[in-house]
Amino acid sequence: MALISGKTILTSISLFHITLGFFFLTNPLTISDQALVYILGEAMGLPHVRAFETPSPPLAFLAAILMIFGLCDLVTLSMPDEIVLVHHWGTQAPLRLFLSIMLVMYSFFFSSSSPLYATSSGVADGRLRHPSAHLRNENYVPSGWGGDGWKNRVFFTFMFVEMASWFWAWVTLREERREFLAKKMQKRRGSQGGKVGSF
Repeated sequence: MALISGKTILTSISLFHITLGFFFLTNPLTISDQALVYILGEAMGLPHVRAFETPSPPLAFLAAILMIFGLCDLVTLSMPDEIVLVHHWGTQAPLRLFLSIMLVMYSFFFSSSSPLYATSSGVADGRLRHPSAHLRNENYVPSGWGGDGWKNRVFFTFMFVEMASWFWAWVTLREERREFLAKKMQKRRGSQGGKVGSF
């Protein structure tokens, strides 16, 4: 049995989304100034974006989306265990994990600090150098469809935390699902055995 239940993890993720929505609406600078955002951004060489310093209509829209997702996820946790563990979150957790992984990879591997765009002129400028957002990469071509908005340290950190959280939730839910189905089968066998013994 897991140390922390799946419902507790899902509740924490939902409250995390609601809290982020509140801060994106009221004071987005508190999110972009977090130590985790700075550390992961510097480690990956992702640029700092000044758009998160003041409230704006796109951030208000993002806040509404995060709050709605958080509240909807909280409501699903009030359903019976069979629906929550087996049907709803059994498919939602791996899907959200997959999407988080894809967005984390896109945010880093297609940013200007990515080793994919590194020059091969020397060891210092080669593919194994530390990524840096401060250096201008001549090989980098910005995406024309608006995907550059995902290539910053705030988005990368959010998706990285989402990826780790959904992986934890998925592993825990799989374990709880197995236990729930085993108990259900045992209960069904017990009830069938009682009916056979009564004849």
